[in-house]
Amino acid sequence: MTTVRRARPDDVPALAELAALTFPLACPPGSTPDDQRAFVETVLSPTAFEGYLADGTRTLLVAQDGTGVLEGYTMLVAGMPADSDVRAALSLWPTAELSKCYVHPEHHGRGVADALITATLDDARGRHAVGCWLGVNQLNERAQRFYRRHGFLRVGTKHFRVGSRIEDDYVLERAL
Repeated sequence: MTTVRRARPDDVPALAELAALTFPLACPPGSTPDDQRAFVETVLSPTAFEGYLADGTRTLLVAQDGTGVLEGYTMLVAGMPADSDVRAALSLWPTAELSKCYVHPEHHGRGVADALITATLDDARGRHAVGCWLGVNQLNERAQRFYRRHGFLRVGTKHFRVGSRIEDDYVLERAL
């Protein structure tokens, strides 16, 4: 049975390990292992997760199985987006970003992502956001289908750096 809860400092090693496993699965075919590794080492490292947990604008949620093993995680970021392309695309304010939503591949199709996104959107509502947005790679059709199923609509585009590459993302938004 999957339980969703707030991440704790003692989750950091498992979070970083899960992130290193799952991030490359969402990358487009042209993304290189070196670029993926550079992203993981800077954005998804244990040090980065420690910083995210200490940041009051962020909520990290984890899904765990009955034995306490992490099955997936999300990260919500409240507040004004820094990216001007994102700000121009959004229409719902105040907003929160669904920055990360990843599930271990062995748990795909088991409702883990659904439980995580439901809890994350509830957290955004609790932060008084009226909208939630995310960026998804334009070639990641599986993720796009998942987000559409959860009410997200394409409202714009933005760029996303992975290592030395600049990737093209869709900006998706939904009302809360």
